[in-house]
Amino acid sequence: MIRKIAPFLLILLLLPLFDSNSYRVDVLCTAALYALLAIGLNLIVGFAGLLHLGYAAFFAIGAYTYALLNLRVGCPFWIGLPIAAFSAGVAGVLLGLPVIRVRGDYLAIVTLGFGEIVRVTVTNLEDWTGGPNGLLGIAHPVVGSYNFGVDSKPYYLLLVVLVSIVAWACTRMARSRIGLAWMAIREDELAAACSGIDTARFKLLALGLGGGIAGLAGCVFAAKQGTITPDSFDFILSVMVLAMVILGGLGSVGGAVLGAVVLSLAPELLRSFSTYRMLLFGIVMVLLIRYRPQGFLGASEIRRELKGGHGSA
Repeated sequence: MIRKIAPFLLILLLLPLFDSNSYRVDVLCTAALYALLAIGLNLIVGFAGLLHLGYAAFFAIGAYTYALLNLRVGCPFWIGLPIAAFSAGVAGVLLGLPVIRVRGDYLAIVTLGFGEIVRVTVTNLEDWTGGPNGLLGIAHPVVGSYNFGVDSKPYYLLLVVLVSIVAWACTRMARSRIGLAWMAIREDELAAACSGIDTARFKLLALGLGGGIAGLAGCVFAAKQGTITPDSFDFILSVMVLAMVILGGLGSVGGAVLGAVVLSLAPELLRSFSTYRMLLFGIVMVLLIRYRPQGFLGASEIRRELKGGHGSA
């Protein structure tokens, strides 16, 4: 599926070379960051069928992990990047351990609570996280003698590389035994368990990997901004990323990327309509979900499920 949008990704990668407008490059950088988050959430929701409403918590854990390591012990970005991913992945597994048997709406409520717990925790641990004021002076990435600084172009290129690598890995994983096990759990968890699939282990794997990808995004976000606050990781962010996954198509890596790009760029493209921008944006979303509920590049399994009116537990 990722090959369908490969030319589109190539154009986005080369666009900054022909467009020196820093604002437009920054918008594309934000879109690439959302694409990374959407791919990670797609592993959890699209592949494994686990409705997660607190995904921004993993994003926050990755960002604060790098920020604290950098400010407290002087850890550079390139070392902090894998550590941030690992810490967010471990958080995903730890979240899954007590709630692995919970399904559907109950799982959504638990993950929503987890997201709020993380946000409130970083808000109140003022001695460590700076509280509502956040953390300032986070170091930017450095390659040799070149410092990324506040220029969006190097961050954009870095994010496109990360998105490409993660998208390729997830696409390969979807075709492996792990991906097939996730899809079996998504379609019918009881039948998957009866066929010998260790559903608990594969759910934990999805949460861990999805959380790790969000941790990568959080580290890049903290390094780019140079400052982070709890307000950047609220519930609205989790909902927005989930909307990107659904819009692009559950179970489709390419769809997650496309959904992230569309939802990131659409508000900017509609900016000339000023007052009616978000109204038009909402109408387009409603029409799309009404007439193409499987999303732009929805997996064939999802398309058949919606057409036949059958849902998974």
